[in-house]
Amino acid sequence: MHQPTWPGNAGYAGGAVPPVTGVPASGPAAHGPISPGMAYGPVPPVPPPASGAPAYGPLPPGQVPVWAQPPGVPMEPKRPSRFGRYAMLGVAALVLMAGSGVVGGAIAVAIDDNTTTVNRTYSAAPVINPADLPGIAAKVENSVVSISTGSGEGSGVVLSADGFVLTNNHVVESAQGNTVDVVFADGKTVRANVVGTDPRTDLAVVKADGVSGLAAAAFGDSDATQVGDTVLAIGSPLGLQGSVTSGIISAKDRTIQAGGQQQQDPFSRQGGAVTSISNLLQTDAPINPGNSGGALVNTKGEVIGINTAIATSGQSSGNIGVGFAIPSNKAKEVADALRNGEKVSHPSLGVSVNDANGGGALISDVNDNSPAAKAGLQQGDVVKKFGDKNISDSDDLVAAVQAGKVGDQVQITFTRNGQEQTATATLAEAS
Repeated sequence: MHQPTWPGNAGYAGGAVPPVTGVPASGPAAHGPISPGMAYGPVPPVPPPASGAPAYGPLPPGQVPVWAQPPGVPMEPKRPSRFGRYAMLGVAALVLMAGSGVVGGAIAVAIDDNTTTVNRTYSAAPVINPADLPGIAAKVENSVVSISTGSGEGSGVVLSADGFVLTNNHVVESAQGNTVDVVFADGKTVRANVVGTDPRTDLAVVKADGVSGLAAAAFGDSDATQVGDTVLAIGSPLGLQGSVTSGIISAKDRTIQAGGQQQQDPFSRQGGAVTSISNLLQTDAPINPGNSGGALVNTKGEVIGINTAIATSGQSSGNIGVGFAIPSNKAKEVADALRNGEKVSHPSLGVSVNDANGGGALISDVNDNSPAAKAGLQQGDVVKKFGDKNISDSDDLVAAVQAGKVGDQVQITFTRNGQEQTATATLAEAS
């Protein structure tokens, strides 16, 4: 059984973990328990290096770390660092709630669904010679930072020359006094304030104090990525700042769900939130605890995703080649809103759903005064189509709702007692 995990978190110190309800119709196998995060724990002693290898420890003054060296500079062995466990995250059946979009509090930012036709060439990330990868990493490395709250660590991506940094909400959610420490590629540590957070998309923006001239990351078009594209994951796994791993885009449009700490009642926010996020990129580039908030980069040196979660196996919290990243188009939209102090809009349908036998999303509960209730949907109905999107399982309905906008009028095709019917629902703002 796979067990998805937040790979970077400044979160809580442990505790009981709730079970995931529902089994996905596709994707990884049934998942284990989930929770919003765990801070780094004690570190076992590091064994001495092999004979002839340099001793582990801090870099000498003036020496540039491997990940910051220009192409052509000989690489030295990586240093080990502390190990930490992070929150568990997984693909599971969606539960939508009235006023919140998803049970316990979350559905992602609405994507602007206008009628403009966009023609793309889909050449964002051509297959290249592996020897060119160091140059790509060097192009981005100064735009990726490490973030520490004192109780945990993660990564971040520089948004602007004057110190705005994008990261995951679960990286900064335990920040004391709403402040964190940001460590830049040159080793400089700066205090930063949390400017805004959006738990439903697991994104946050912090502002570093007294800085200028930073190397802002270039954001690419995540919609133009294709399965099989070469990508690099850059961040601070296990505290190793600026680490670079490579892989490919394994899949697109994945939906994952994170459960709240000690959450016993799936219809209650008490004990922690449950967040479903759709339209994620899946990658096999190795991602580990500490990578959260870091960059997923294409071969043009553009950020096309924000690394946010990994699937794990058994009791392990390490990489097994299944990682998830928030697409850059969504991340940039949310980041711009948070920087400007604006509210991030989240549409809500107001139902709880599970996978239906034979396909579709089975409505297990309809909330009073929700868009679904007003449209006449009832418990036991099976949603087969949402607008022009066919619904094969509950994850499909998550993605369809999250791709809409508040105020959208959507025709819903469903079956009730074996008879096909239609209804029109107007998506409401999540609370």
